[in-house]
Order: sequence, then C-alpha cells, then structure tokens
Amino acid sequence: LARFDITAAEIDRVTTAFYAKVRVHDTLGPVFAKHVEKWPNHEAKIAGFWRNAILLDRTYNGNPMQIHKALAIARRTFPIWLDLFDQVLAENLTPDIAQSWSVLAHRIGRGLSMGLTPATKTSDAPPSLL
Repeated sequence: LARFDITAAEIDRVTTAFYAKVRVHDTLGPVFAKHVEKWPNHEAKIAGFWRNAILLDRTYNGNPMQIHKALAIARRTFPIWLDLFDQVLAENLTPDIAQSWSVLAHRIGRGLSMGLTPATKTSDAPPSLL
C-alpha cells in the first residue's frame, strides 16, 4: 500500500544525508541549529514522518504545521529546503523514486508554506504571500 516503492532503510538514509547537508548549509544550518538540540532524535522523528507519509506506517506522532508555526519558521526557507532535499534525493535514489518522493515533498512543502502565510488582505485583494 506504499505510495511508491521505497524501503524504510532508504528513507532513513535519505533523512540522514539531508540533515548532514542542512547542518552545514549557509541559510538552513542556522535556522535548524536554533531549534534542534538532539540531531539523532530529530532525524528519527522526521524519518518517522516520511515513513508515515510514504509507507503509510502509522507510528509517527506529530503535527508539522503546528510545530512550524510555533517556531515561526519563515516561509521563504521552504524553496531552499526543497531544493536541497531534491539534491539529496537525486544523489541517493533511483530517478523514478527520487521524482516520486520529490513530488510528495513539494506538495507537503506547499501546504506548510500556505499554512504559515499570514491571511492579511483587504476585502477585495488576494492574501499577501510574502
């Protein structure tokens, strides 16, 4: 019943590789360093999130939207995060699996980004997305 053909071990490997790059990234590194104290715990939690999202493994317990709102994560970091994530997917998976996971990550990223966007607008204008 998985969304696409990937193993839990591959999810763990991608998660570990991604956060290794995040920690040294000029933009993302400081953002994560401010909020993550125990990297192994964070990586395990996020790998669980992805196993839930991809393999439909129901062991993840969390609310990503609530967490990102509480931490006041800037919407502008999502494209940077997704670009780096796509790079890691391409480096660690076959092209078809990388593409499938990327599509899912971008959909989730759009949802989180929209949820973090203030709904300030005049009555006849679209919401400000900046």
